[in-house]
Amino acid sequence: MTLEKARELITVQVGFGSGYNRNATKLILAEVQKEHGQAISDQLIAEFNLTELFKLEPGVNFIRYS
Repeated sequence: MTLEKARELITVQVGFGSGYNRNATKLILAEVQKEHGQAISDQLIAEFNLTELFKLEPGVNFIRYS
């Protein structure tokens, strides 16, 4: 998954903001981690304020959720 596509998908999930969208965002972050690494995943968490919106913390291994 490209980072552009990941940003696009996360933007949609943030727009809806439910628990289901939180889980979808975790799966997107898992794919980002697999292809681009932890640092990029953490960057997206900060960029989209996912800690506040979905309680997703930087440094978490989202691959285990996928």
